[in-house]
Amino acid sequence: MMAIRLLALDLDDTLLRSDLTISFRTRNAIKRAENAGITVVLASGRIPSAMERFSRLLGMHRRPGYLICNNGTIIQESQSGNIIYDAWIPRETALIAYDLAEAEGFSVQIYEDDVMYISRPNEFADYDQRLTGLRQVVVENFRAMVAAGCYKLLIPGDPLILSPLEKLLRNYLGDDLTIFTSKPYFLELLPPNTDKGTALARVAEQLGIDREAVLAIGDSMNDEAMLRWAGVGVAMANGDDRIKSIAAMVTDKSNDDDGIADLIERYLLGKEQIPFPVQEAGS
Repeated sequence: MMAIRLLALDLDDTLLRSDLTISFRTRNAIKRAENAGITVVLASGRIPSAMERFSRLLGMHRRPGYLICNNGTIIQESQSGNIIYDAWIPRETALIAYDLAEAEGFSVQIYEDDVMYISRPNEFADYDQRLTGLRQVVVENFRAMVAAGCYKLLIPGDPLILSPLEKLLRNYLGDDLTIFTSKPYFLELLPPNTDKGTALARVAEQLGIDREAVLAIGDSMNDEAMLRWAGVGVAMANGDDRIKSIAAMVTDKSNDDDGIADLIERYLLGKEQIPFPVQEAGS
């Protein structure tokens, strides 16, 4: 198979351990992969400011690399901070989605700079704040904020009641939005035809790298498009069973056991061959 030239890594529950750290072994493995000529992409649902501390920890501010933020609505160069691509939800679509969620009694969130704006306080926003470190601000006229423009809308809630809302939104707006659960309790709404897969394809095209030379690793359903598009899509051992069934291979170790480092050392830097054939695009 073609040598891997582009390595895309999800953050939470993939690159990051449960305590939101990156082990020395993993940092060293990524640096060695970069020294071997592999470009690294961090791909997350987080906004740029919530990703930059991890990219700096990896030294990506000193080397060419990319951050795919907001699950694909923003692509940023790690070294310069330049945004090379962004996409916004169409205004009328965003307003309809917000009105539907509000009518069903759900809170809605928008992320901007280092702030998480919420339509009403809720326990899931509190968890999100602990996870990302973003400030939480309750907005009185949230609909006006939606009307002003947004990259994505996030609707938090109990998975049992989020599922019917997801079906409702798909029925009304399925052709006008990208809709998925990033965590069971986070329903995300993005611009149409926008996800980690389309963003990764843009990065590969800019670098002149064939899809077959791209390896992507993730753990949950917001990684699905990225794992399907990449020449080799890898799921974490601790990943969602649905993403494991989609992936070409599954790591032997979890995010808390240096699963990323183990894979890089064995297959990208070592002599072991990736045990699965390159997947067909969209397979």
